[in-house]
Amino acid sequence: MTISAWRQQLQSGEISARELVDQHLKRLAASDPALNVYVEVTAERARLEADRVDALRAAGESLGPLAGLPLAIKDNLCTKGVRTTCSSRMLEHFVPPYESTVTERLWKAGGVLVGKTNLDEFAMGGSTETSAFGATRNPWNKDHVPGGSSGGSAAAVASGSCLASLGSDTGGSIRQPASFCGVVGLKPTYGRVSRWGLVAFASSLDQVGPFANNVADAAEILQVIAGPDPRDSTCLNVDVPDYTAGLTESIAGLRVGVIRECFDADGLDPEVKASVQSAAQQLAALGAEVVEVSCPRFTDGIATYYVIAPSEASANLARYDGVKYGFRAEDAESLAAMTSRSRAEGFGAEVQRRILIGTYALSAGYVDAYYKKAQQVRTLIRRDFDAAFQAVDVLLTPTAPSTAFRAGAHADDPLAMYLGDLLTIPANLAGLPAISVPCGFSKAGLPIGVQLIGNVLDEARLLQVAHQYEQAADVMANRPELDF
Repeated sequence: MTISAWRQQLQSGEISARELVDQHLKRLAASDPALNVYVEVTAERARLEADRVDALRAAGESLGPLAGLPLAIKDNLCTKGVRTTCSSRMLEHFVPPYESTVTERLWKAGGVLVGKTNLDEFAMGGSTETSAFGATRNPWNKDHVPGGSSGGSAAAVASGSCLASLGSDTGGSIRQPASFCGVVGLKPTYGRVSRWGLVAFASSLDQVGPFANNVADAAEILQVIAGPDPRDSTCLNVDVPDYTAGLTESIAGLRVGVIRECFDADGLDPEVKASVQSAAQQLAALGAEVVEVSCPRFTDGIATYYVIAPSEASANLARYDGVKYGFRAEDAESLAAMTSRSRAEGFGAEVQRRILIGTYALSAGYVDAYYKKAQQVRTLIRRDFDAAFQAVDVLLTPTAPSTAFRAGAHADDPLAMYLGDLLTIPANLAGLPAISVPCGFSKAGLPIGVQLIGNVLDEARLLQVAHQYEQAADVMANRPELDF
């Protein structure tokens, strides 16, 4: 059922908010021991909020668009009074004194928090295996990863413990886990959604977005969280359109560009390629004009990203020194020793690796050769997209080169893990909106996602195309019931 259908049932009294929340908490209790989706479960708070919604409805008060709906939040978004750990020992006991803008907007719309979801430590990873609190498993097959870094948020929706969730996307951390877990994941235009209260990884790339069971639900969540925020200087001061209004409009006549370089990429699984090509054919059957386009520097994005993102991370994570808040090493003989030990003991191996890469790239004598050069390539990638959007309305690629891989498969090979973001990173570098929608399954029964990329601030058209494809393909019509 969609959020809209649940909302109608709540408003008519067919179901109470308390009953809806209890249903999802029951599902959470059944699934989480096997999946390890949640860092923190807020069951008592959820029930109290649901009771408040029921009381408002009984009194005839108007309800917000998300009233009573159970939601989950990636644990790098600050939630006042609820731990925000970034799945790191460094922030294991941190309880924010303020609410992030996006979660504040969800609660004002009546949304109910059921818990904070697991992630790769400080959002650095592609499998949700680097969490200090244990790896999350894929609901479709517990021997496989859910993707990352927002694997917990994707798995929460896929497992049915919430109706929708929020994640963050720096290089594909919403879209790749959405593909692996068979759900919809949307990364908005950079600046469309406030980053205030999001614990920073790479500030020029990070963006908050929704996971949902369908495109219409993702549009509803985006409608609530999008918009200007004076507390975030990178948040755009532009009007927010009605994202649900055009979902049902025909896409006949729209031009969809299939990016040639993505289908020639090394390591692209043949099953993924065939499924995504089938999705392109489905769009053509709906009346869209599907054409091939070239973005020559598309696959240069991954090398560019792994200079820029670690560089920004090394600067952002310098604040964790064991002095004001966060993990502090005991019995250090000096301030310098305390800081060094706190960072060595508080950060995991992947976070330390990226800090070291970024510090090196920004060091004297190397900053021009690495960081400056990467920013120049970033500009060229953006120009390729600009040229493509002169000819087409939406671009199409696979979301990930493969389906979800087995847990531990890349434990000793960070490069193989990094290559999993090959097809998602360019949209972050260019600041473009992009969405992953389920488009099929592998022979092993694992989901496959197709990625659609839109022009700047063109989420409405992106959602329209995604919705029309979703309705026509109906990939999830025969999805099996996940058993926990």
